[in-house]
Amino acid sequence: MIERSLTVVPENGLHARPAARFVSTASQFDSAIEVSAADGDPVDASSMLAVTGLNVRGGERVRLTVDGPDEDAAFEALEEILTTPEEE
Repeated sequence: MIERSLTVVPENGLHARPAARFVSTASQFDSAIEVSAADGDPVDASSMLAVTGLNVRGGERVRLTVDGPDEDAAFEALEEILTTPEEE
């Protein structure tokens, strides 16, 4: 299991395009993946409604938890989305 706190870099946080990329990527892996706002309960990272419901903005921290057979690849892919500025 991999569990780490990360700072969300895209200005829009986990809303709109970054959230869609995050959820789509999370859905590609077999591992159980959860994300939570710094002070909140974890939600399923493959649920668009749950992820956008976190109301995470750019510059805020989230906790990403990945557990399963492809956890290393899943964590790396999701970390990249969370820590890379959104392209215009």
